[in-house]
Amino acid sequence: MKATRGAVRAHIGAVALGAALCAAPALSPGAGTPWATLGLLAGLCLACELPGRFPFFSGSGPIGAGSFFPLLLTAALLLPPPAAALVAVPGSLVGRVDKPPAAARRIWRAAELALAVWAAARVHTLLGGPAALGGPAPGSPPDLPYALLPVCAAALAFSAVLALLDGSILLVAEHLPARRAWRGLLTRSLGPHLVHGLAGLMMAVLWNSSYGPPAALVVLLPMYISGWVFAQYHREHAAHRATIRALVQAVDIKDTYTRGHSERVGRASVLIAQELGMDRERVEVLRFAGILHDVGKLGVPTRVLRKDGPLTPEERRVIELHPEYGHEIVRGIGFLGEARAAILHHHERLDGSGYPYGLSGRGIPECARVVAVADAFDAMTSTRSYRRGRPVPVAVEELKRCAGTQFDPRMVRALARGLERYGWFGAVTADDTQLPPPRDADGAGPVPAPLSPRPDGTEGEGHR
Repeated sequence: MKATRGAVRAHIGAVALGAALCAAPALSPGAGTPWATLGLLAGLCLACELPGRFPFFSGSGPIGAGSFFPLLLTAALLLPPPAAALVAVPGSLVGRVDKPPAAARRIWRAAELALAVWAAARVHTLLGGPAALGGPAPGSPPDLPYALLPVCAAALAFSAVLALLDGSILLVAEHLPARRAWRGLLTRSLGPHLVHGLAGLMMAVLWNSSYGPPAALVVLLPMYISGWVFAQYHREHAAHRATIRALVQAVDIKDTYTRGHSERVGRASVLIAQELGMDRERVEVLRFAGILHDVGKLGVPTRVLRKDGPLTPEERRVIELHPEYGHEIVRGIGFLGEARAAILHHHERLDGSGYPYGLSGRGIPECARVVAVADAFDAMTSTRSYRRGRPVPVAVEELKRCAGTQFDPRMVRALARGLERYGWFGAVTADDTQLPPPRDADGAGPVPAPLSPRPDGTEGEGHR
């Protein structure tokens, strides 16, 4: 552990030293650094960071480096590289840090942003960007569309340096394999940074125009508003995920036979929905439906859920109430949409012999028909304490055999196509002592399968 901490400190120190060397020429006598422009941009970056230090603002504004990236790229377009490297330093050194050690994290952030801005400014200068921006003299407009080339190249350099440094700290601090440390860092950030670069171009053009810096600052308002809206969306989405996670964990604690079952049914539901060509919003709703399909088990006595022997008729009637319990639990959660209908009707059968209402055919909501197939698939392929899981091909054949009577053939075919295309991951079972962390919407997870009867003749949990 001490060796790891020492390696991290050494890495941070090396990056900080590199940033200092890049910025040092701006501080030398006779460098001609435009201190007024540098000071104004650095002050604006600092102003964007300060709200994160106050509880009143920290829950409502776009807090973090992303809220002032347009300013950093504006600095890269307007200032010489050494001067541009200094713009991010004041804000980074006083910005909000959520985890210790705060000092090391602030130094790291200041150093990596300084290097990224320096690289962006350097690339912009090498491609003749400053001349393409025009100037305040009459008759010197920006050289469009050529000015877009150095700006996009600068944004690419900015994004690449940040990705390189972010991956390097993961490699050193968390000992991740190189492929995992850098996987997706550049591809995820490049699009937003290109947008920030275009905003920086607008600010730089206005800054160099006869209207001066006040006109350039007008660009900040829509950028800040868009950042606020984006932050609010992510906070709302995180709240949704936290709500669902809490409900699923409660079910898993109560019904230990089916730990991990909910996440797998959600993943299988996504697989079916994607094969059916549903739009992204409906796919997400189907994921929620699959994850929460058994939330009604919270209303079923634990002794019934964990019973190993045959269920009595009375106990079976209690079990068959869990879709209605689930619907009542999630009735007031507005973002679930049609997932509520899937929770209520996922045990209906096409021939009308299901429960709780005995719906048949097209009278069963489409989302419930999707979850029914996903639920049965996972139940059949998962190993339980009373039986081994079936191989995926055997489970698919069982689904096909029951298609038209119990399951919608269209959903069964979609699942079969999805399994052929993407395969299926090993299932988490009720006998596992260590469970993988819950998967998010984008993470890969195991895919569900159908259920076999218990040795004593009662059905397993997937058909309950």
